[in-house]
Amino acid sequence: MICRGVRGATTVDSNDREEILAATRQLLALMIRMNDIHAEDVASAIFSMTHDLNAEFPALAARQLGWLDVPLICTHEVNVPGSLPNCIRILLHWNTNKTQSDIQHVYIKDAIKLRPDLSDLPPVDFQELEEWIQHALNQ
Repeated sequence: MICRGVRGATTVDSNDREEILAATRQLLALMIRMNDIHAEDVASAIFSMTHDLNAEFPALAARQLGWLDVPLICTHEVNVPGSLPNCIRILLHWNTNKTQSDIQHVYIKDAIKLRPDLSDLPPVDFQELEEWIQHALNQ
């Protein structure tokens, strides 16, 4: 098995705790489901936010989804003038047999501006995704 990186990014409208957690859960859930990721195969995860966000640690969203044994860390992105504001990013280090070209990186909301070349996702049923998230939260 090889350790591969899986990237994802999303944005929020404001520096609000619940909005940060909801957006991070949604992004992580998409990354998990699009790549068939299981927590026991994740070596670690890095969560970063732009400097305008600090109302909550985005890694808490992973804990809420049951990632209790995965090493997680949060950090701020480099504060480059003119960069995308209100952005949350995730980098998963994932042990998998998939090739690099088989991995689906996930960029949603305004974060599609970061990687338009990777933003052509298959249609997502966000209501069904939220039901999956709620099921995970209740376990």
